[in-house]
Amino acid sequence: MSDTHTPPAPSDQELAALDAHWRAANYLAVGQIYLMANPLLTRPLTPEDIKPRLLGHWGTSPGLNLVHTHLNRVVKDRGIEALCVWGPGHGGPAVLANAWLEGSYSETYPDVPRTTEGMGRLFKQFSFPGGVPSHVAPETPGSIHEGGELGYALTHAYGAAFDHPGLLVTCVVGDGEAETGPLAASWHSDKFLDPVHDGAVLPVLHLNGYKIANPTVLARLPEEELDQLLRGYGHDPLYVTGDDPATVHRAMAAAMDTAVERITAYQRAAREDGVTERPRWPMIVLRTPKGWTGPKEVDGLPVEGTWRSHQVPLSGVRDNPEHLRQLEAWLRSYRPEELFDADGRPTEQVLACVPEGTARLGSTPYANGGLLLRDLPVPPLEDHAVRVDRPGSASHSPTQVLGGLLEGVMAATAERRDFRVVGPDETASNRLQALYRATGKAWQAQTLPTDEHLARDGRVMEVLSEHLCQGWLEGYLLTGRHGLFSSYEAFAHIVDSMVNQHIKWLRTSRRLPWRLPIASLNYLLTSHVWRQDHNGFSHQDPGFVDHILNKSPEVVRVYLPPDANTLLSVADHALRSRDYVNVIVAGKQPTFDWLTLEEARAHCARGAGAWEWAGTEDGSREPDVVLGCAGDVPTQEVLAAADLLRRHLPELAVRVVNVVDIARMLPHEEHPHGMPDSEYDALFTRDKPVIFAYHGYPWLIHRLAYRRAGHANLHVRGYKEEGTTTTPFDMVVRNDLDRYRLVMDVIDRVPGLGVRAVAVRQAMADVRTRHHAWIREHGVDLPEVEEWSWSG
Repeated sequence: MSDTHTPPAPSDQELAALDAHWRAANYLAVGQIYLMANPLLTRPLTPEDIKPRLLGHWGTSPGLNLVHTHLNRVVKDRGIEALCVWGPGHGGPAVLANAWLEGSYSETYPDVPRTTEGMGRLFKQFSFPGGVPSHVAPETPGSIHEGGELGYALTHAYGAAFDHPGLLVTCVVGDGEAETGPLAASWHSDKFLDPVHDGAVLPVLHLNGYKIANPTVLARLPEEELDQLLRGYGHDPLYVTGDDPATVHRAMAAAMDTAVERITAYQRAAREDGVTERPRWPMIVLRTPKGWTGPKEVDGLPVEGTWRSHQVPLSGVRDNPEHLRQLEAWLRSYRPEELFDADGRPTEQVLACVPEGTARLGSTPYANGGLLLRDLPVPPLEDHAVRVDRPGSASHSPTQVLGGLLEGVMAATAERRDFRVVGPDETASNRLQALYRATGKAWQAQTLPTDEHLARDGRVMEVLSEHLCQGWLEGYLLTGRHGLFSSYEAFAHIVDSMVNQHIKWLRTSRRLPWRLPIASLNYLLTSHVWRQDHNGFSHQDPGFVDHILNKSPEVVRVYLPPDANTLLSVADHALRSRDYVNVIVAGKQPTFDWLTLEEARAHCARGAGAWEWAGTEDGSREPDVVLGCAGDVPTQEVLAAADLLRRHLPELAVRVVNVVDIARMLPHEEHPHGMPDSEYDALFTRDKPVIFAYHGYPWLIHRLAYRRAGHANLHVRGYKEEGTTTTPFDMVVRNDLDRYRLVMDVIDRVPGLGVRAVAVRQAMADVRTRHHAWIREHGVDLPEVEEWSWSG
């Protein structure tokens, strides 16, 4: 943007063309809400022309149309690359209207041409069975933001702007949306935007005054207080206010020109003159009436400029002749005969402000990130793998090993700048500090001599808002880049709702051939439930996995690598993948190394498998019992239990099965990674006891495997909401996941073993009793636990 020229202010003729475009968009928005026939009003409206179910949101649409119209002008006149994020809820009618006007909609969907017939299809399909949603969605050309849930528009906009230095991202923030916590935090994103390497974000705060049934907070603030708030966030507001279209058009054009010129000046100063002072970026505060240009009064009650215009201002059009008359008058007030020719095509005046080709907002490649995506240069895993001479002979922090791989990725993308790691102030805490050898932490605010690793051009992003981390990364991925979200496991729940929306976006996008695959959203959940030695109960919650596995099977993947090399293999797969949400749960504390890199690759490719070296079956018969495990701590406890069984009950045939891809537990019919029954039965047997140690809530494994033939024999141990600040082993004891409890479970469930192994069972219970007394006296775990290593 820094080399754009400065055209003169629009003339009266150009303003008239802007108004024509705006009126055309308003007409199309109203038509989508109401009409299923007679799109150009070539005859008087009849009840049969009206949809039987009236759905949609009119109140925000005229404001969105105004922004779209004026953004068209600056994009065309200044040669800008632009993207717009439409925040206000269900403003779909406006964005669809503008995409159809500019032609991008018809190019994407040739069966909806810019003709009378196409206009009719545009109208009928809106919020209609077999049609399109009422909000901005993946089906909408030019969109990267699902309009159905409020709060995330601005953080998505900043994510799109990072590392796209030539891009202007305009973001319309509804005043209802502005009341949400995530949006309130999003204003601070300007402290992370580098004017040298990033694009610019132009927020447009649209204050139309009302939500669905109430006034909005920001709209009722005195202007001085609102101005102080926005300036306190670091912005320099420009105000556009009014209800007279001619006045508002002139003011909006001036505000857009001023904003773009200031942005250009800031970028030029940073890029050419080396200025490092943080810019006070412009924004626009747009005050226009809710439901502007719609019915002023319905059934004796005020509508325009009130909450009553939020959705469908005239609700009884099919049954109420007066409402039908008002609707026709409303539509004709836009003078459609001036806006569309006899064949339904927009007139030359309407299209005068519309840019061409990929400069159109509905055709920008930035909104179809797969067009821009390049393969990620992941270094060879051999350069980072740990040496494993025999299982359990050494230990490493898995995430620290992964940190070296991520450093390599960050270094390999130094010039192309299309990879970022985000997280809430926990990169070093999660042992990923090797990243700082390749990049710093993005930071544009004040720095002090005691600060470490802060950098204006940094590509690690830390802020203590999971919402911002999630939104930044989503915007970054949706516009063609790669990334990783590292978080403490318990607090991933903060973005439960946000990841819901992203999963729905990906699921829908997969069904749209024109949307190309994007890089997967990758979570690394560490500092997990079993190792919260100093944080305790408040930081213990492994349920994010349960939440994710409720979602679309073709999109979600969950991995629980048991050691460093399997984590490397899983991360390599996740970073290279497309259109998934990958959740990786891995500890940061030193963990035994069980598998070589080649073994880890093979194990991850299977997703689940028997570790023959860990069991005692000889292949001559089925095992007496299967010890299953998923997760690093459960794997260690299962192997320790297998070690105890080998020593105390050597005649018992034990099979150890490790599951790294938790979806493998599902039937193949329910998830692409699920096992066929034959494979599951071969691995876990159909009728032998299975003692399964799981990282999270044990009921999840039961839910995944409930249809299996051997489900009645499946006994799962996991987290049972028993936690505190305590020793590592005490956590597993409190939740009955410990090795001694697992041995007791084997004795209890293998037929006939209880009578023969009563002494062994009693010995296991005695160790648990001794454990409780020991930790209270010494503050550390039993020596046989702390000093244990695999001896098989």
